[in-house]
Amino acid sequence: MLTKIDHLVIGAESLSQGVDYVRACLGVDIPYGGVHEKMGTHNHLMKIGKEIFLEIIAVNPEIASPDRPRWFGLDDPFVRQRIAQQPRLLAWVVNTDNLKTMMQQTLVSLGNLEPITRGNLNWDFGLPGDGSLIAAGMFPYAIQWHTDRHPATEMTDLNCSFQSLDIYHPYPEWLGSALTAIGAQRLVTINPLPPNSAPYLAASFKTPAGGKILKSCGALR
Repeated sequence: MLTKIDHLVIGAESLSQGVDYVRACLGVDIPYGGVHEKMGTHNHLMKIGKEIFLEIIAVNPEIASPDRPRWFGLDDPFVRQRIAQQPRLLAWVVNTDNLKTMMQQTLVSLGNLEPITRGNLNWDFGLPGDGSLIAAGMFPYAIQWHTDRHPATEMTDLNCSFQSLDIYHPYPEWLGSALTAIGAQRLVTINPLPPNSAPYLAASFKTPAGGKILKSCGALR
């Protein structure tokens, strides 16, 4: 089972809000992606590495609400309140060549295997029944693409490259063990926080405007 970082997810109250935010922080305009009919969302996408991308996602007000909670916690009142204040890094996603095996080995539930389509893209996604962020977004969602090439190879490259992902957590040993079980510990750096502190993500980028850090708890810098 091969595990890689697939993409990083910025949640926004609206796509225009998310695009404006990334433009102000990174100096680039992320192109439109498409609509997720099954999840009631739409997105903008940008390549940030050979097989990795950055996604801005928001509720799509122009299509019917799904008959289940949307992914990435977008129906959670707390998440909605936070992204209304400011778009932010919500989650990270890993890809695997065997999602069923990963779901059997994980110590943290990845939810149910959901087949998803968008345009000519097809993939399986591990999704909690309540649509919630997994471990407050510190543990990754998992995806298995059914494509000959990774979708990032077809996305616009705006000279923004992903450098690293740090996770700050009050229980680093627990998180490390959970990530090891799915082959993902080597993909990130886990930094300890005092007990009962709020965990957060910090993704580092090289951009046309210099080095930037995107945090789940605040703005880029």
